[in-house]
Amino acid sequence: MPEENHKLIINRPGEAPQSHWQRNEETGQLQLQPGRRPAGYYVSDTSAKSPDEDRGRYIELELVNQIRRRVDTWRENDCPGITATTRKLLAHWRDEERDPRFFFCQLEAIETLIWLVETREAEEGGIRIPGDGGAFKRLCSKLATGTGKTVVMAMLIAWQVCNKAANPQDTRFAKNFLIVAPNLTVRERLGVLDPGDEKAGNYYREFDILPQGWGDRLSSAQIRICNWHKLSWETEEALSKKVGVDKRGARSDAAYVRDVLGSEMSGASKIVVINDEAHHAWRVSSGGAQPEDVSRAEREEATKWVGGLDRIHKVRGILNCFDFSATPFAPSGRQTSEEALFPWIVSDFGLTDAIETGLVKTPRVVVRDDSKTDPSPFKSRLYHIYSDDEVKDDLNRKQVSPHTPLPDLVSQAYALLGRDWSETRKAWKSRGGDTPPVMITVCNRTETAARIRCAFEHGNLAVDAALCDAESMLHIDSKVLESAEAQDAEGAGDAEDARAESRPKTKKQQAAYLREQVNTVGRPGAPGARIQNVISVGMLSEGWDAKTVTHIMGLRAFTSQLLCEQVVGRGLRRESYDVNEETGLFEPEYVNVFGVPFSFLPHEEDGAKPPPPDPKYWVYPLAPRAGEFGIDWPNVLRIEYLQKNRLQVDWDSAEPFEINTLDAVTAADLAKTLGARLEDEQNLLEIDLKRLLADAMRLQTLTFKAASAAYQEFGSRWRGGQGHLIGQLVRLAEDFMHSEKVRFTPEPAEPERRRLFTALYMTRIVNFFIDAIRQSNIDRRELVLDTSRPICGTGDMKPWRTSKPCRITEKSHINRCVLDSTWEASEASTLEASPLVQAWVKNDHLKFEVFYTHRGVVRRYRPDFLIRFRSGAMLVLEVKGVMRPADAAKHRAMREWIKAVNENRQYGQWAFEVSRDPGDLHGILRRCGESQSLAA
Repeated sequence: MPEENHKLIINRPGEAPQSHWQRNEETGQLQLQPGRRPAGYYVSDTSAKSPDEDRGRYIELELVNQIRRRVDTWRENDCPGITATTRKLLAHWRDEERDPRFFFCQLEAIETLIWLVETREAEEGGIRIPGDGGAFKRLCSKLATGTGKTVVMAMLIAWQVCNKAANPQDTRFAKNFLIVAPNLTVRERLGVLDPGDEKAGNYYREFDILPQGWGDRLSSAQIRICNWHKLSWETEEALSKKVGVDKRGARSDAAYVRDVLGSEMSGASKIVVINDEAHHAWRVSSGGAQPEDVSRAEREEATKWVGGLDRIHKVRGILNCFDFSATPFAPSGRQTSEEALFPWIVSDFGLTDAIETGLVKTPRVVVRDDSKTDPSPFKSRLYHIYSDDEVKDDLNRKQVSPHTPLPDLVSQAYALLGRDWSETRKAWKSRGGDTPPVMITVCNRTETAARIRCAFEHGNLAVDAALCDAESMLHIDSKVLESAEAQDAEGAGDAEDARAESRPKTKKQQAAYLREQVNTVGRPGAPGARIQNVISVGMLSEGWDAKTVTHIMGLRAFTSQLLCEQVVGRGLRRESYDVNEETGLFEPEYVNVFGVPFSFLPHEEDGAKPPPPDPKYWVYPLAPRAGEFGIDWPNVLRIEYLQKNRLQVDWDSAEPFEINTLDAVTAADLAKTLGARLEDEQNLLEIDLKRLLADAMRLQTLTFKAASAAYQEFGSRWRGGQGHLIGQLVRLAEDFMHSEKVRFTPEPAEPERRRLFTALYMTRIVNFFIDAIRQSNIDRRELVLDTSRPICGTGDMKPWRTSKPCRITEKSHINRCVLDSTWEASEASTLEASPLVQAWVKNDHLKFEVFYTHRGVVRRYRPDFLIRFRSGAMLVLEVKGVMRPADAAKHRAMREWIKAVNENRQYGQWAFEVSRDPGDLHGILRRCGESQSLAA
C-alpha cells in the first residue's frame, strides 16, 4: 500500500485538540481546520449505498459547547471556587511528568463535573441542566469507546471521598457509592474501582490517582457494584398475577433498598450513583419512545434500572447521579436514524475526536468494488451487505439447515475480508505476536450464525484454512450470553471452577466458561487466547474489549448510526498506547469493516424531503367475518425431499447453468471513515483475490466439494446404506464436472480467472448440482412448518394504513382490498361476483410467501390472491401480464409448494394458476372451482 499523504491522527492525547478535519462540500476533500471541533453528533442516512451518498445531518450539542467554553475559561483562570483538596488532586492529575499522562478527554470530563458541583458560577451563570423527569439530578459524560471512562470514574470517586474526608460537613460530597453496570461482565471489570478488591486490581494504584500519602483516605469509602438485575423489583400488579402460595406481596421500599445496598451501606444517606453504559437507563416517558415502540426487554431493563434508583432516592436520597456512555441515546422506537439524546449531557468527546487523537483504531469501510452490477464507481454492495436485494430475504429465513448455502455476495465478502485477515495474521506472526488477529461477525439471527459456522468448518468459503479451525472459533448466541451475564456476582467463581475442569460439567459452569472465553479473547494464557473467528447473534455485550479485533463483518440490519457505532465499537480498542517520541502522537491502528454503513463527517442536506402523504384508509380483518371468510394456510418454511434409492441424472438433457461473472466481487477498496475522497488513491486500502491459490480449485477439489455438499443434503434422510449413497454421489459429481454444464458469461480469458470465479460461485454451482439430483429423483415430499406458528391465516394481519385506492369487500375476511392496478380492480370484482367463490383475499400484508431461488439467490415470492371455493378447494392466483426472468423460478417454487401440501393431505386440496389477461379469470374459476378435487 502506498505511503499515506497525511494521517488522520493530528492531536496529542494529553492536550486539548488543536485542529480537526473538515470536509469541503464543494471539493469533497478533507481540509485541516484550526481549533477544536464543536461538540455534536452525526445522524447518518443508513439507506445510503456508499459514504458518498450519505446526506445525513450534524446536530450540535449547544449546552455542551456552552459548558465547554465556560470550563476552558475557568481552567485558564486557575480554577477559582474549588476546595484545597480538589486543587491538590487537579495538580496531581495534570502533572506533565506523569508517565503515562491522563488523556485530555479524561481530564476534561472530571473537570467539567468538578466545575458543575463545586463552583457557584455554573448556577449563577445561567447553566441549567435538564433532568430526566425524575426526582434526582443526573449528569452525563459522553466519552467514546476506548477513551478510558473507567479511569474517570476512579477520579470521580477519589475526588468525592477525599473531599468528604477533609470536610465531613460539606454536603456537596459523599463517601457512599452505588455503581450500576449493564451486565455481569462490566460489573466484574468495575471491580477495579473498589479499593478493597485486590483480586480485581486497583485503578487508584495503577493509574496513580491519589497524591503521595493520600492512600488511606479511600478507607472510609463504601462502594457497592452491581449489575442492573440487582435492581429488579416487582409491582403489586405483577405479583397478583403469580400463581402460588407465596402471598407476601411486594417488598417495602426500605426492605428493597437494604437488599440492594447491602449491610455495609444499610444506613447510608446521600448516595452517589454511577451508571456505566447509562444509555440503558432511561425513562419511557422522557426518552421519546412509547412502551409499544421498543422491545419488551429494553423497556424492562430501563424501567427496572431507573425505577430501582427512584426507590433508593426515596429512602436514602441520591446526592448526584453520574452517567457515563459512548452513546447516551434512548431508543426512539421509530425505524429511522433518529434517536432521543440524553439532554443532561455536560461533556462530550466523540468518536471522531477519538480517531483524530488516536485513542482508538480508525475504522476503514468499503467504498467501492469491481462488481459491474452497479455502474457507479463509488458504490459497493459490501457497504451494507444485509440491505442487498440478494441477501436480506435469504438471511431472514427461519429454521433453515446449517448446511444451507450462503448468498454469493456473503461468500465473496468473506473471501475478500478473509484474504486481508490472512495477510494480517502473517504480519502478526512475523513480528512475534502472542495472539492472532480476530475477525468478528454480527448476524441477524441464530440460523444465519449456524450457516456461517458450518460454511467455515466445512471449507465452503474461499478463505485461509486457519480461519476455519473449529478450536479457534467462538460461536456466541446473545440469548445464551445474556443468560450467563444475568447471574448474580456470587456465580462469578464458577468460571474458575470450569477452567479447573477439562470440560465444564454443569450448565452454570458452561455458561460461566463461555463468558470467560468471550471476555478473554486476545489475552495470552487465558481461555480466549487462541480465538480468532467470533460469530455472534445480535450485539456483542458491552464490556467486550478485545484489543485484537482487526476485521468486522456485519450481516444484519443497521437502522441507525448509533447501532453502527455500537457494533464497530467492539473492535476499536487499541493494542498499543506508545506515543511516537518525535511527533507526540499515537501511531494509527486500523479495523477493516464490511457490511456496517459507518460514517461520521457532517454533510449539508440537499433540502428536506417532502413528507409522505397522510394515510387515508385502515386495512384490517373483520372479526365477525372470521368464521365464514377466514382463510388459513400451512406456514411452510421449506420442503424436504426423500430420494429414490437409485440416483440418476441425465446431464445431456439438462439445461446449462449460466453465471454472469460481471456480478462477482473480486476486489474492494476501503477508505478511512473520516471521508478522504476516492480519487486520492493513496488513502485507500485495496484487497483483491487475483492471487488466490490456483490449486485450491482443481477438478478433484470441485468434485469432492460437490459430493460432500450433496451428502450433507441427502444423508440424514437416506433410507439405504450410507456407503451406497456416497458412491452414487461421487459418480454423479464426476459426471457433472465433465458435463461442462456450468458456463461463465462472459467467459474468462485466463484459466486462473476461471478457477477464481469457480471458487467464488462454488455455493451456486453446488446448489445447482444438488437441485438437479433432487428434481430427477423425488420419491416423496415432506413439509417443514414453522414450529412457533405452524398455521397462519387472515386473522393474523395487523391493522395498517394506506393511501392507495381500495375497494370495500363483502366476501373477504379483510375489510378492504388494496388495488395496485385497474386489472386487480377487475379481478377483485370478478371474485366478489362469482358464485363459485366462497371467500377470497388479496395477499397484501398477509405474509403468505414461498421461498424460491433465482440465479443462486434465495428470494420470497408473494402471489396476488388466495381463493377458497364453495367446494373447500383452494386456489393461489397470480396476476401476471408480462413474464420476467425470475417469474419462471417463482412459479416453479409455487407448484412445488402445491404438490407438497397436497401430498400431505392435512390442509385440503390446492391449485395454482396464472391470470395473463383480465378476461381469463372466469375460465380459471370455472375450471378450478367446479372440481371437487383439484390436481396440482
